[in-house]
Amino acid sequence: MNEAREDQTSSTYDVVVLGAGPVGQNVADRARAAGLTVAVVERELVGGECSYWACVPSKALLRPVIAVADARWVDGARQAVTGRLDTDRVFVRRDHYVSDWDDTGQAEWVKSTGADLYRGHGRIDGPRRTTVTRDDGARHSLIARHAVAIATGSRPLLPDIPGIHEARPWTNRHGTDSSTVPGRLAIVGGGGVGVEMATLWQGLGSQVALLTRRRLIPRMEPFAGELVARSLIEAGVDVRIGTQVTALHRPDPTGHVTLTLDDGSDLQADEVMFATGRTPATDDIGLDTVGLTTGTWLDVDTTCLVRGVDGTWLYAVGDVNHRALLTHQGKYQARTAGDAIAARAAGLPVDDGPWGDHATTADQHAVPQVFFTDPEAAAVGLTAEQAAQAGHRIKTVDLDFNTAQGANLYADNYRGHARMVVDLDREILLGVTFVGPGVGELLHSATVAVAGEVPLKRLRHAIACFPTVSEIWLFLLAAYQRDRT
Repeated sequence: MNEAREDQTSSTYDVVVLGAGPVGQNVADRARAAGLTVAVVERELVGGECSYWACVPSKALLRPVIAVADARWVDGARQAVTGRLDTDRVFVRRDHYVSDWDDTGQAEWVKSTGADLYRGHGRIDGPRRTTVTRDDGARHSLIARHAVAIATGSRPLLPDIPGIHEARPWTNRHGTDSSTVPGRLAIVGGGGVGVEMATLWQGLGSQVALLTRRRLIPRMEPFAGELVARSLIEAGVDVRIGTQVTALHRPDPTGHVTLTLDDGSDLQADEVMFATGRTPATDDIGLDTVGLTTGTWLDVDTTCLVRGVDGTWLYAVGDVNHRALLTHQGKYQARTAGDAIAARAAGLPVDDGPWGDHATTADQHAVPQVFFTDPEAAAVGLTAEQAAQAGHRIKTVDLDFNTAQGANLYADNYRGHARMVVDLDREILLGVTFVGPGVGELLHSATVAVAGEVPLKRLRHAIACFPTVSEIWLFLLAAYQRDRT
């Protein structure tokens, strides 16, 4: 099929997908692979937040910063690293990976799957019906025989504090699409976006202040935030934990912004960025026409079918269901939901059991995530605190990476820490956390162990290659066994 004809007033498809980011694309691709007809609706760029303002540009920008930091940990390479990063070339690299914010290639890919692409604002207009309004005001009705999948994602959540609009704050979009390095940048929020942006802009030459009410990276083990904070401080970032912004002032739109803090002091910056969470992009997509509340996260079952709506036709995948606001998890949900839609359309059984083909069970116990800071922080599954709160009888095993020769060869005086959380009753891993240079590449092995519930007595036969950073597995498992005997 080709791009939808503009002279039509209505069309019928098996599946209508709202949102053409990675998540919506995966739903469409899976449904098309099953022989279903699909319409995809997008009001911004095909490829979505991840491709143009989040995962892709942030990692394209961060990689030069981390590469230089890694080189400085190795004698011989350290001496070759002189001067500052070429920020113009860093921005050119970013522009290449976001295709200069031109979505032609991704739009062609969507159409190559056989789906029809509709550009405009999609709004549900009753059961199985969606109205698309184009920028010129023209409207087109899409009717879905089997399913509508909401994949509209989320947007930055700005706090309701005095002066927020006057300050014209950055969000993640400004943090990844700006090509000007501010002299002073204040970042509010210590989660993944906050620590990555602090790493990035300090590396590019800004004087960064990172302000957070809680510890850094609060959803990981506490040591992860501690090690990242230590490194940021050593890099020159002004890290302030337990700090809250109470007001903002920017009377001159071209001047600096003043942040008033809860201790009564002021902080001045050239720009301020808020990385204080996300809100669902569901406020104007017609949820009220099917009995749901607009602007809310959508509650779904394991097949991503929305609860509270009559029939088995409305799905919510990715950020909008609030299960795991990560691109890879959204794509996993999308593949699963696409298969479930196809099965239901064909009148086949839906296998939504714990390990079923149509169940997104990994969203409950095996979500991997990496923060590309210096050092990297990577984790999968439950933290020790989460596991204990869930009622598991656990044991934690902690080791510094300097026990592994591979780590010391990777970086002189390698600084890093690893923890695995063991379910003592089943002797399987509930969670693993790594912090250190390059540990993101260790995460998939941990994800396989956690998602597959691999018994530790079997896992010890998965031998780590010498001399690699992954030798840490050998020492973690040996430490657990030693403590058990």
